[in-house]
Amino acid sequence: MSETVFARIQASRTADDVIRQIESLILEGVLRGGDRLPGERELARQFDISRPILREALKHLENAGLLISRHGGGTFVADVIGQVFSAPVVKLFASHGKATSDYLEYRREIESIAAEFAALRATPADKALLAEIIAAMEAAHKSNDFDKGAQLDVEFHNAIGEAAHNIVLLHTLRSCYQLLKDGVFYNRSLIYSYPGVADMFLAQHRAIHDAVIAGNPQAARDAVQKHIRFVEQATHERQLNDERERVAQLRYRQRAGKDGKEGKAP
Repeated sequence: MSETVFARIQASRTADDVIRQIESLILEGVLRGGDRLPGERELARQFDISRPILREALKHLENAGLLISRHGGGTFVADVIGQVFSAPVVKLFASHGKATSDYLEYRREIESIAAEFAALRATPADKALLAEIIAAMEAAHKSNDFDKGAQLDVEFHNAIGEAAHNIVLLHTLRSCYQLLKDGVFYNRSLIYSYPGVADMFLAQHRAIHDAVIAGNPQAARDAVQKHIRFVEQATHERQLNDERERVAQLRYRQRAGKDGKEGKAP
């Protein structure tokens, strides 16, 4: 962490003060699962407290399951959010096509709310982050860096969720995007194979960004609806084309097999 997110304890400088601050940082999504805390000496300096008080606070948070201490490796934020769905259910999602359409329908509605809230609540720091992500998306698009673009896509939607400033909405969306990153519902590369889709994706993300920056909640909601509906349509078309190709391949093999047999007949 190059810049500290921890604030100097101003009042009593007790372990409880430290506990509440770290709990708040985790709850607000500032600290994420896997983030490493600074070393004990540095963290005590940032909080402006004694190391015994810090140790007491960290031990409490570790016992509460919020932090994980690795011997010789430091202290890390635990994955307190985890997955909304269990591994067996995720496997069911991946093997049943209807789950993809339901997932996109869910995202369309919940992200519309997030974008609307973001347009109303985004702070200058939120807007600066969104502008940086959009600029990076444009650079990745120009260089045809698909992997970077896919990563930034998730980061962008996550940043919209953060700018909504609703804790429950934030963590729900993060878990939702984890499934997207894992490719459970659909493969972004399949959609991108269509001519012009990359251009449209970038323009759609730009429209969401512009509406949030302008503080226009209705435009932000509409932009998200348009974007996700486009993904729904493109995903559906891709699935139809894949099924057509599967059937065509079967017909081709069957016909080739018959022709081979006919050629060998006496």
